[in-house]
Amino acid sequence: MQDFDISDTPHILDHKVVFWFGDLNFRIADHGLHFLRSSINSGRLNLLWNRDQLIMMKKKEQFLQEFEEGPLNFKPTYKFDRNSDTYDTSGKKRKPAWTDRILWRIKPKPLPSEDDDEKASTSTHDEQDEYPILVNQDKYTSDMSYGVSDHKPVIATFSLELRKCFDTQLVHISPVGVWSADQDALLNYTVQEDFMSSTWDWIGLYKVGFKSASDYETFAWVREDDLPETNEVIQISVDKDEIPLLGGQYVLGYYSTNMQSIIGLSANFQILESRRAVMEGLVPENVNGLNK
Repeated sequence: MQDFDISDTPHILDHKVVFWFGDLNFRIADHGLHFLRSSINSGRLNLLWNRDQLIMMKKKEQFLQEFEEGPLNFKPTYKFDRNSDTYDTSGKKRKPAWTDRILWRIKPKPLPSEDDDEKASTSTHDEQDEYPILVNQDKYTSDMSYGVSDHKPVIATFSLELRKCFDTQLVHISPVGVWSADQDALLNYTVQEDFMSSTWDWIGLYKVGFKSASDYETFAWVREDDLPETNEVIQISVDKDEIPLLGGQYVLGYYSTNMQSIIGLSANFQILESRRAVMEGLVPENVNGLNK
């Protein structure tokens, strides 16, 4: 029932990807306590799946059928005696259950209407490319080491493949001259295609092979005053104290705050090992081809 003040996604299910997780409080129906515990202790969890209330409801409720969940190959995470791996031994002796769950949903493609038949042959590339979103669950498990609650925490990790917003770089970046930590360095950048830029945009220095926009070694803000015009060459200085002493293969990346993405990358370039690295004893000094 939650609403969002966003025109194209006013409701939760309007979003392209939804993760639904928490103590959903589904139980295991019909089976008695002895059968439950013996199935769990013997590792035959599959005997309990067909009576799990969420799995049962997914067969009837279309809303739930749109959500996916990985296999329940871990012990039920409720209910435990606190600070133990023992299921409830209180007077109530609550039956074990998978109450804590993690599900996900990719927004289904809209079904074509009769009016769409005539438009099918003229559909645009953007329409065809709107839903290439893939979600893969890499792990779904629980952590039995926690004992502060009568629940055990459930953990899932996912890999997401999202649609590209642009096929070409929006900003061209290149280092100027030789880079090393012995002197301030320069870089040039040029906006090649208009986009919603911001004075909060920045250019990061990344080691080749970086995995995330936040993996930068250092960064420099783009011009603080007027934003650049298209094809205008802007030069920025990078303080030598911010440049890696040992050098190596690096790349520059322009990060757009509004788009929350790197929208331009330089070619790989070499940062030279600095004299400061030798002076500070980080590398041996090379004299006539010999390390001393």
